Amino acid sequence: MARYTGPKTKIARKFGEAIFGEDKSFEKRNYPPGQHGNTRRRGKKSEYAIQLMEKQKAKYTYGILERQFRGLFKKATAARGITGAILLQLCESRLDNVVFRMGIAPTRSGARQLVSHKHITVNGELVNIPSYQLKAGDVVGVREKSKSLEAIDRSLSNSSQVYEWITWNNEKKEGTFVSVPQRIQIPENINDQLIVELYSK
Repeated sequence: MARYTGPKTKIARKFGEAIFGEDKSFEKRNYPPGQHGNTRRRGKKSEYAIQLMEKQKAKYTYGILERQFRGLFKKATAARGITGAILLQLCESRLDNVVFRMGIAPTRSGARQLVSHKHITVNGELVNIPSYQLKAGDVVGVREKSKSLEAIDRSLSNSSQVYEWITWNNEKKEGTFVSVPQRIQIPENINDQLIVELYSK
């Protein structure tokens, strides 16, 4: 599957926040990229530009390309409830995102790689599709053969985040996707309403 592989710090600087996680280069230069750096005067952005930026931020944050993201938006529109909140819930329910949230990988791109390389199981079965949509009660674990991987151990030992919708058993190296998170529980700084307005034009 195609995915963004370009310079991550440049993208983070564009949005003014470290959307890919901890980034020392971003901390040093947390102003927009470009020849004139933070001295350049920038005009007021149009409503469309602001909405587009928010959509791009969401796509980069979750590592989803346009076609997939549009598909998730269609799903969210068809579901009952607030479209923007459902869109982010669908992003959060992706297997690669949950592997990241559980601390098995330090980044979403790392989580995507673990899933693709068949290191992750769902309810005891190998699943190598990063976009796999989890349901409440699904058990996500590290494959038996992969439990000794140093990268996974290192990531788990450095992980300190706790989420109400996820449980984790470090001895078994498996966790449960207890429930789909409510919008208020999703920590990402994304204005989902702007994305809905953009796609609704």
